[in-house]
Amino acid sequence: MPAIEEIEKKDNTRTKAILICNPNNPTGYVYTRNEMLELRDCIIKHKLYLFSDEAYREFCYEQKHFSAMYLEGVDDNVILIDSISKRYSACGGRIGAFITKNKTLLDTIMKFAQARLSPPGFAQLAGDEAAADLPEDYFNTTKAEYKKRRDLIVKRLNAMDDVVAQIRAVAFYVMAKLPIDDCDEFCKWLLQDFTYNNQTVMLAPATGFYETTGLGKQEVRLAYVLNCDAIDAAMDCLEHALQQYPGKTKTKKEVLSNA
Repeated sequence: MPAIEEIEKKDNTRTKAILICNPNNPTGYVYTRNEMLELRDCIIKHKLYLFSDEAYREFCYEQKHFSAMYLEGVDDNVILIDSISKRYSACGGRIGAFITKNKTLLDTIMKFAQARLSPPGFAQLAGDEAAADLPEDYFNTTKAEYKKRRDLIVKRLNAMDDVVAQIRAVAFYVMAKLPIDDCDEFCKWLLQDFTYNNQTVMLAPATGFYETTGLGKQEVRLAYVLNCDAIDAAMDCLEHALQQYPGKTKTKKEVLSNA
């Protein structure tokens, strides 16, 4: 998290709230308890709301998650956002929860909610079934599987020349730095021009995750939502793609061999 002083510099008469994603997508970062307390003090000082998107809180592997709902003294200022799409692997199931202890705010939100169409019926049914019928150890087994996938994909990525991927403590994404000139062009090339054993791999270019233009040009986000065999096959594709990509940058080995 940026220094709290940097956040406060952004405050002006139009500022109404701070929005965080904790655990974070795409970085895999988990806000510490001390950072959450700093945010609490900030919203008290500047009379702001704190919106906390915590859809990934069930997928913390090594680090404990501290929810915004645990913050004391700000019951009327904290709103938690949740979704079944991550928790129950229900991608596209657009139904979740908007949680607050602020009764006035909740009543206002309900007026807007009732003026709209309802969430999709299939997602309501799926969410109800999942919440009621899944075994108590569901998240333990699910987290163990995702951790195994994470460890595999990071190991495979770091074994490739000049690829850097860090272990992250939450969610099911990894950001990787690749020896390429432009991630947007590389991701497009993978889908349009590249094939390995009649297969390719689809990645998310990281430029869309940065506010500052120019950052993330060599980075991509990978989601390890597939099984380990599929991850291995995808990493085989990526490794061959990096060897063939016309816009790849020189690896350290190539630089040393030409020196």
